Amino acid sequence: MPASFTSFYFLCFYALLLLIYYLIPKKTQWVFLLFASVAFYLLTGEGVLILYPVAASLIAYGAVRRIAGTEDAKQRRLALGAALFLLIGALAALKYINFGIHTINAVASWCGAQEKILTGFHFLVPLGISFYTFSILGYIVDVYNGIARPQQNFFKTALYAMYFPAILSGPILRYREDGEQFFEPHPFDYRQVTFGLQRMVWGFFKTLVISERMNIVVNTVYDNYTAWPGSYIWIATVCYAFQLYTNFSGSMDIVLGMSQTFGIRLPENFETPFFSKNISEYWRRWHISLGVWMKEYVFYPLLRTKAFMDLGKGLRKKWGKKRGKQMTTFLAMFILWFTVGIWHGGDWKFVIGSGLLHWFYIVSGELLAPFYKKCMEKLAIDPKSKWLDGFRVLRTFFLVNIGFVFFRAASAADAWHMLASAVRVWNWGELFGGGIFALGLDVIESVIAAVSLLVLLVVSLLQQKGPVRERIEKKPVLVRFALWYALLFYIILLGHYGPDYSAAEFIYQGF
Repeated sequence: MPASFTSFYFLCFYALLLLIYYLIPKKTQWVFLLFASVAFYLLTGEGVLILYPVAASLIAYGAVRRIAGTEDAKQRRLALGAALFLLIGALAALKYINFGIHTINAVASWCGAQEKILTGFHFLVPLGISFYTFSILGYIVDVYNGIARPQQNFFKTALYAMYFPAILSGPILRYREDGEQFFEPHPFDYRQVTFGLQRMVWGFFKTLVISERMNIVVNTVYDNYTAWPGSYIWIATVCYAFQLYTNFSGSMDIVLGMSQTFGIRLPENFETPFFSKNISEYWRRWHISLGVWMKEYVFYPLLRTKAFMDLGKGLRKKWGKKRGKQMTTFLAMFILWFTVGIWHGGDWKFVIGSGLLHWFYIVSGELLAPFYKKCMEKLAIDPKSKWLDGFRVLRTFFLVNIGFVFFRAASAADAWHMLASAVRVWNWGELFGGGIFALGLDVIESVIAAVSLLVLLVVSLLQQKGPVRERIEKKPVLVRFALWYALLFYIILLGHYGPDYSAAEFIYQGF
């Protein structure tokens, strides 16, 4: 069975699970979900790889039992440290060891070495290792800090770690908020099941109708960027922004909708991020669970360490209270954004495109804020004006797209070449003279993509005023059915299905 929520076999698997879930005794539902999660893992890849999440669950179970079972501070720290070492060590070994090796070899080459110092390793990486590792790490730390209740049942710990809808694309869970509901009885609720199915349909619309079409344009340009310079790179990058957003947020809609049909409410992971007015706001709306996790378990703990507190005192004495505090915060933010970047993948293109570039944006914005304020005062510009907000949204979208060039390019070096070409070559006349239809989508396909993006925009604007499904629920029954069936048939008729099409291998599922 493909590891994809949009494959026919998975949908059959899910439909059977949902039927059985509400037929069995309520007290056994969590056992059934654990069984389903194990079956999903075994059916969607190398069966032996299930040993990784099982081992991670065992580590978490043993660590929290030890932490909760003793008052000895040294033993508690030892249990926490051992668990963090094992879990982060496994993640680093499986996903990032080659990143370190390639970096060492690159530095050695710059220093004049004629041969590679180290040779890379090849491992089979289990599904969703970054998602379940971070969820488990947060759980252990919360138990250590006394803000989460330790789970006494190993199999319940395993379900929390391996819950199959969340293991492919997240969101990253927090046990103190999301964990206990997995083990509670969930009687059939027609409204919740209906709402969940509706959200899944919306996710299918994003992934099959929009994302797959954007993917064609993106692959055409990015796989041979020297043949498509200038404006083609800009267009392909914007298409990639919408491909990634509809793919990832669409997968979240399916995950959250599917979980809602089981009576489980997972945290939201997106909140119309392309309406953000600055980069900080963008990261409060994009991959929300990752941003929250990084702040709680990396950024704030880092600032509380003795090393950072001592550094802050020294900088405040030398540079003043405000500037010293700011410099300490910027350093902690550098480590935070490096971690965010490398979480996305063991390659410098991720470290730059999803990490350090965004750190640079935020730091620059903070440092230049007084200058911007003075400029607006001199020009008599109202900082709350609507047109200025519109400019801020477009500016943020542009800056984010520069990061997406790194994210999608084959390497960081290719990204630099593509950005240079995008700036140097001015061929917009060629693009709009018909060249745009040479990128893989003909006129009809382009119209379908444009109309679908317009539908997405309208719904996103409506979301700013409150949940859309609740408002549709208040409409007459014929209107409700007409809307949802129209969307369903739109997907069936216009979803992109090609001869080599493998339904939406979600971009984030390898994380």
